[in-house]
Amino acid sequence: MKHITQSTDPKLISKDEKIVVRMAPSPTGALHVGTARTALFNYLFAKHYNGKFILRVEDTDVERSAKKWEKDILEGLDWLGIQWDGKPEYQSKRKKVYKQYLEQMLKGGKAFYCWHTKDELLAEKQKQMSNKEAPRHNCEYRNKKTKDGATIKKSIIRFKNDNDGVIKFYDYVRGNVVFDAKIIGDFSIAKDLNNALYNFAVVIDDYEMKVSHIIRGEDHIPNTPKQIMLQNALGFNQPKFIHIPLLLGPDKSKLSKRHSATSLAEYKKLGYLPEALFNFLSLLGWHPKDDEKEIMIEQEIIKEFNVEGVQQSGAVFDIEKLNWMNGVYLRNKKIDEFVRLCLPYLVEAGFIKSKNTGYQTPILGQVTKERLTKILALEQERIKKLSDITEAVDYFFKEPEYSAELLVWKDMPLAELSEILLNLYDILDNIEEKNWNKEKLEKIIMPQAEMVGDRGKMLWPLRVALCGKKASPGPFEIAELLGKKPVLKRVKNAHNNIKKLINGG
Repeated sequence: MKHITQSTDPKLISKDEKIVVRMAPSPTGALHVGTARTALFNYLFAKHYNGKFILRVEDTDVERSAKKWEKDILEGLDWLGIQWDGKPEYQSKRKKVYKQYLEQMLKGGKAFYCWHTKDELLAEKQKQMSNKEAPRHNCEYRNKKTKDGATIKKSIIRFKNDNDGVIKFYDYVRGNVVFDAKIIGDFSIAKDLNNALYNFAVVIDDYEMKVSHIIRGEDHIPNTPKQIMLQNALGFNQPKFIHIPLLLGPDKSKLSKRHSATSLAEYKKLGYLPEALFNFLSLLGWHPKDDEKEIMIEQEIIKEFNVEGVQQSGAVFDIEKLNWMNGVYLRNKKIDEFVRLCLPYLVEAGFIKSKNTGYQTPILGQVTKERLTKILALEQERIKKLSDITEAVDYFFKEPEYSAELLVWKDMPLAELSEILLNLYDILDNIEEKNWNKEKLEKIIMPQAEMVGDRGKMLWPLRVALCGKKASPGPFEIAELLGKKPVLKRVKNAHNNIKKLINGG
């Protein structure tokens, strides 16, 4: 009985050990937040121990790999603040290396050509499943050099699994992990000499790139015994394994698009800040010594990052927590930086066009940078992500749309509301332009609102008339920035809407 056993509890970092970790994404789709989180954990680990972080692009799947996805991955990691050491490595450029090792395995009798067809393998699998056996392939060609009437071109290359004991390794998150070697069977390692498959290529790359620690998602645990068998067959030292929990949706199922956006590019487009996502993702499946601490800058996270803080259970991707955290980072931005970040969203929405003297807007006309800054500053404390800014301030750039019923404060009679709006129009109309600012407007209108008995009867319809929303900044801040003419127009429109409501219109 042949066992392959790694030390039951090796030290995470051996004396004088050079720390090398890697991230190996496949350019077959957009960079998933889960992949970005795994890259982040590798980056934090490398930085914490002054090690090296390699980015290795696994692009051997020619049919599915695409340059646009490679670009998405590289740009996404860079945007997030994850910097790799040196230039990215590409598996597609290493085919000769894999071929040399495949030939070595074949020559040493540790790999062989398998001529079974897909139909034969499928029939074998179905039979095993019907017998409630673990699907595996114990190949009849493992000790044969040829098959009658067949050529090497019609075969694949398999690893000769002579292990009938257990494969045991130590995982620094889960402890000892044990697999029955027999249920793995003779597994495929290459389509042919020029096309190595994942488990084989990754073992060669990790060895040649001197990877010391493999930090990856727990979905790779089933690959680990195969890789250990290959490492053993090739005489390679085993790297240390750290399998981190998967990202889950609020319902505890694997994170998918039905929960929220899944690609990093989508979060960037929605207006999440890279430093907020960096902070948020680092706390998904890991916690610092102070469990209550949630807002942490990069250097703090690097300093505190340790494997002991990685949890075994799945990490729930809580979008509400991300929104809260992103809001904190937005509020901490200097106002000029906040404005700069918001501008692309206002331009895309058609709200502003840049001019030499300021900005051109549909409602307000020419707007100075100072005025636009004041408009955006109203919402800096309120929005959760940058894309929220367009809906938050849209009433400055287009006429508000709302139902007349929204103007009604509590259960006040419509006739009373109509009279208050008329009175409000007259008060505003009599305020001189030179006094048109928040302080003066408040000083003039507040006493009038108090005289009504319940000041909400005047202030609520004024605010709704100006912005058309249930929640917004105060009416005096809005009125100042809108200007007298647009304010009078909107109060008049509000009165007309109430008249229609009274008349059953």
